[in-house]
Amino acid sequence: MSSTLPDVDLTKLPTRAPKHMHKAETKREMRKIREELVEWQERLYAENKRSILVVLQGMDASGKDGLIRRVFSGINPQGVRVYSFKEPTKEELAHDFLWRIHQRTPGHGMVHVFNRSHYEDVLITRVVGLIDDATAKQRFEAINHFEKLLQQAGTTVLKFYLNVSEKEQEERLADRVSNPSKQWKYEPGDDQKTKQWPEYRRVYQDVFRQCSPPTCPWHILPADQKWYTAYEVARTLRDALAEMDPAYPESKLTRPE
Repeated sequence: MSSTLPDVDLTKLPTRAPKHMHKAETKREMRKIREELVEWQERLYAENKRSILVVLQGMDASGKDGLIRRVFSGINPQGVRVYSFKEPTKEELAHDFLWRIHQRTPGHGMVHVFNRSHYEDVLITRVVGLIDDATAKQRFEAINHFEKLLQQAGTTVLKFYLNVSEKEQEERLADRVSNPSKQWKYEPGDDQKTKQWPEYRRVYQDVFRQCSPPTCPWHILPADQKWYTAYEVARTLRDALAEMDPAYPESKLTRPE
């Protein structure tokens, strides 16, 4: 399966918004897009034939949690679900690595957001040595087939990598230590992960090479400025819904002759 991102070097990709983008103007446009998303999501839910899966990946402190709030604020929660995939349970480990993922994919009419996803099983597992390169290759193939299966069932898959700089990540992690309202986010392994940046970059770049077919590409977004990252995700989601063009079903009301 061919890739649209054959030679990604994350060190050469931007982590900040283009210079022509201005925060105030972008936030105004973001409010308009969110209003459109409310309408499109309602149509998708009412049509009840297709669905959307949003996959969010990135290093710790890349802004995934805040992005979800910024993009989906005001959208009817009846049609949106958010799932996070952390360390597998004993039951989940007794099955194939996609077993727990498949149970959380969206049904007709739904938008599901994966805050970390099935890609964790070819990322952190490689960095800490739980799987070797041969196993990773098998999993890449399984992921590509899995996402193709979702698409064949009517699910549009949108995959986003939040490309945060090492400097910005360091500042955000330091804020988790000093800010009482964010200390709950701190985990003892955060400091170690910052030292593993080169290895994480390597495995992420491998994911982009192996799992970005033309029908399901990765969107690599600058993530140092949260307002811009949220705008790009919201705009991409809006455009995908507009292309799907879900329609309200015909009324079942009977009208007098």
